[in-house]
Amino acid sequence: MTELGPVAWPPAPMRTERLVLRESEARDRAAFIELLASPEVRTYLGGPRPRDELEHAVPEVPGRRRGLFVVERDGAMIGTVTLDRRGAERPGHVRPGGGEAELSYAFLPEAWGSGYAAEACAAALGWFAGAFPGEPVVLCTQTANDRSMRLAAKLAFTEARRFEEYGAEQWFGVWSPVVPDGQWEIAKPPILRLTAGPQGGGTP
Repeated sequence: MTELGPVAWPPAPMRTERLVLRESEARDRAAFIELLASPEVRTYLGGPRPRDELEHAVPEVPGRRRGLFVVERDGAMIGTVTLDRRGAERPGHVRPGGGEAELSYAFLPEAWGSGYAAEACAAALGWFAGAFPGEPVVLCTQTANDRSMRLAAKLAFTEARRFEEYGAEQWFGVWSPVVPDGQWEIAKPPILRLTAGPQGGGTP
């Protein structure tokens, strides 16, 4: 993964019906550590990292880079949504040479099951469509991750291929913005009325 690339950053905080998407702050550090140390969150993302290691490794202001949104609910971080560039060495591409924007996300277990991931990812995709008009976005997740597979469908990602990586079958999908009358607009499945969200997504 590499950073998203040249774009005005950070954008103004984005507000959805229930959430705020914003740049990371020092007060988010404990939640970042919890995401990385949680066995539940990391089930399909390479496994949890030791908490004592994270306490030393995570910087004072974690995740401050282009393309990473902290997702806030009622004043507290509940997860992250990230748009990075997929490395050319990875399997799964839709452009010659790779470098597609790739969506990933992780939410604390207490935030699961309320549709927050769908709501936050839809907002991030809408931002991306405005910042990078015409570019597709890809998503890769293990086929065993049922929650993430359902979220990909709700967000209107279309399956492009499946392949083996990290010892597991991976699902690789593509999202493209809808262009009505020359105006860029996020594809709009009925996601904000959903009651189930994923426990995490992206590649391990």
